[in-house]
Amino acid sequence: MIEEGKALFLQIAESVEDAIIDGSLAEEAQAPSTNELAAFYRINPATAAKGVAMLTDKGVLYKRRGIGMFVAPGARERLMTERRTAFADRFVEPLLAEARKLGLGPEDLAMLIRDRASAAVATTTEGNAR
Repeated sequence: MIEEGKALFLQIAESVEDAIIDGSLAEEAQAPSTNELAAFYRINPATAAKGVAMLTDKGVLYKRRGIGMFVAPGARERLMTERRTAFADRFVEPLLAEARKLGLGPEDLAMLIRDRASAAVATTTEGNAR
Protein backbone atom coordinates (compact mmCIF):
# COMPACT_ATOMS: atom_id res chain seq x y z
CA MET A 1 0.00 0.00 0.00
CA ILE A 2 2.86 2.41 0.69
CA GLU A 3 3.81 4.35 -2.47
CA GLU A 4 7.31 5.65 -3.01
CA GLY A 5 7.56 9.39 -3.56
CA LYS A 6 4.32 10.29 -1.81
CA ALA A 7 4.22 11.53 1.77
CA LEU A 8 3.08 8.79 4.16
CA PHE A 9 0.63 11.03 5.99
CA LEU A 10 -1.08 11.81 2.65
CA GLN A 11 -1.33 8.11 1.89
CA ILE A 12 -2.89 7.48 5.31
CA ALA A 13 -5.42 10.28 4.75
CA GLU A 14 -6.26 8.95 1.27
CA SER A 15 -6.79 5.41 2.58
CA VAL A 16 -9.25 6.69 5.19
CA GLU A 17 -10.94 8.82 2.51
CA ASP A 18 -11.18 5.77 0.23
CA ALA A 19 -12.91 3.82 3.00
CA ILE A 20 -15.41 6.65 3.46
CA ILE A 21 -16.05 6.95 -0.27
CA ASP A 22 -16.55 3.20 -0.81
CA GLY A 23 -18.85 3.03 2.21
CA SER A 24 -16.76 0.68 4.32
CA LEU A 25 -16.41 3.55 6.82
CA ALA A 26 -19.86 5.11 7.21
CA GLU A 27 -20.69 8.60 8.38
CA GLU A 28 -20.80 8.78 12.19
CA ALA A 29 -18.78 5.54 12.38
CA GLN A 30 -15.65 5.49 14.50
CA ALA A 31 -12.51 5.91 12.40
CA PRO A 32 -9.35 3.90 13.05
CA SER A 33 -7.20 5.42 15.77
CA THR A 34 -3.80 6.90 15.13
CA ASN A 35 -2.22 3.91 16.89
CA GLU A 36 -4.25 1.43 14.83
CA LEU A 37 -3.21 3.13 11.61
CA ALA A 38 0.43 3.27 12.73
CA ALA A 39 0.43 -0.42 13.61
CA PHE A 40 -1.35 -1.47 10.41
CA TYR A 41 0.97 0.48 8.11
CA ARG A 42 4.02 0.00 10.34
CA ILE A 43 4.74 3.70 10.56
CA ASN A 44 5.41 6.23 13.28
CA PRO A 45 2.23 7.22 15.17
CA ALA A 46 3.13 10.90 14.64
CA THR A 47 2.94 10.34 10.88
CA ALA A 48 -0.46 8.68 11.18
CA ALA A 49 -1.59 11.52 13.45
CA LYS A 50 -0.61 14.04 10.79
CA GLY A 51 -2.86 12.27 8.26
CA VAL A 52 -5.74 12.15 10.74
CA ALA A 53 -5.22 15.83 11.60
CA MET A 54 -5.41 16.69 7.92
CA LEU A 55 -8.79 14.95 7.69
CA THR A 56 -9.96 16.73 10.82
CA ASP A 57 -8.90 20.09 9.36
CA LYS A 58 -10.89 19.27 6.20
CA GLY A 59 -13.97 18.49 8.28
CA VAL A 60 -13.99 14.82 7.25
CA LEU A 61 -13.33 13.53 10.77
CA TYR A 62 -14.24 14.96 14.15
CA LYS A 63 -13.15 14.08 17.66
CA ARG A 64 -15.38 12.87 20.46
CA ARG A 65 -13.41 13.64 23.57
CA GLY A 66 -12.30 10.48 25.34
CA ILE A 67 -13.81 8.20 22.68
CA GLY A 68 -11.95 8.78 19.41
CA MET A 69 -12.32 10.07 15.88
CA PHE A 70 -15.54 9.74 13.91
CA VAL A 71 -16.60 10.32 10.32
CA ALA A 72 -18.36 13.66 10.02
CA PRO A 73 -21.87 13.91 8.60
CA GLY A 74 -21.69 14.82 4.91
CA ALA A 75 -18.06 13.65 4.66
CA ARG A 76 -18.71 11.18 1.86
CA GLU A 77 -20.43 13.74 -0.35
CA ARG A 78 -17.76 16.35 0.42
CA LEU A 79 -15.02 13.89 -0.57
CA MET A 80 -16.88 12.80 -3.70
CA THR A 81 -17.21 16.44 -4.81
CA GLU A 82 -13.53 17.09 -4.09
CA ARG A 83 -12.44 13.97 -5.99
CA ARG A 84 -14.69 14.72 -8.96
CA THR A 85 -13.17 18.18 -9.23
CA ALA A 86 -9.65 16.74 -8.98
CA PHE A 87 -10.53 14.12 -11.61
CA ALA A 88 -11.78 16.80 -13.99
CA ASP A 89 -8.68 18.92 -13.44
CA ARG A 90 -6.26 16.02 -13.83
CA PHE A 91 -7.88 14.03 -16.64
CA VAL A 92 -10.78 15.81 -18.33
CA GLU A 93 -9.14 19.19 -18.93
CA PRO A 94 -6.09 17.64 -20.68
CA LEU A 95 -8.43 15.35 -22.64
CA LEU A 96 -10.45 18.34 -23.84
CA ALA A 97 -7.31 20.27 -24.74
CA GLU A 98 -6.01 17.38 -26.85
CA ALA A 99 -9.44 16.85 -28.43
CA ARG A 100 -9.50 20.50 -29.52
CA LYS A 101 -6.09 20.05 -31.15
CA LEU A 102 -7.41 17.02 -33.02
CA GLY A 103 -10.66 18.71 -34.03
CA LEU A 104 -12.81 16.34 -31.99
CA GLY A 105 -16.13 17.62 -30.70
CA PRO A 106 -18.14 16.50 -27.67
CA GLU A 107 -20.03 13.86 -29.68
CA ASP A 108 -16.76 12.43 -31.01
CA LEU A 109 -15.34 12.20 -27.49
CA ALA A 110 -18.52 10.61 -26.14
CA MET A 111 -18.40 7.99 -28.90
CA LEU A 112 -14.72 7.23 -28.22
CA ILE A 113 -15.40 6.83 -24.51
CA ARG A 114 -18.45 4.61 -25.11
CA ASP A 115 -16.47 2.42 -27.54
CA ARG A 116 -13.54 2.05 -25.14
CA ALA A 117 -15.84 1.38 -22.18
CA SER A 118 -17.71 -1.30 -24.16
CA ALA A 119 -14.43 -2.93 -25.16
CA ALA A 120 -13.22 -2.88 -21.56
CA VAL A 121 -16.46 -4.46 -20.33
CA ALA A 122 -16.26 -7.13 -23.02
CA THR A 123 -12.66 -7.93 -22.08
CA THR A 124 -13.57 -8.13 -18.39
CA THR A 125 -16.59 -10.32 -19.13
CA GLU A 126 -14.49 -12.70 -21.25
CA GLY A 127 -11.87 -12.93 -18.52
CA ASN A 128 -14.49 -13.72 -15.88
CA ALA A 129 -16.11 -16.40 -18.05
CA ARG A 130 -12.91 -18.43 -18.24
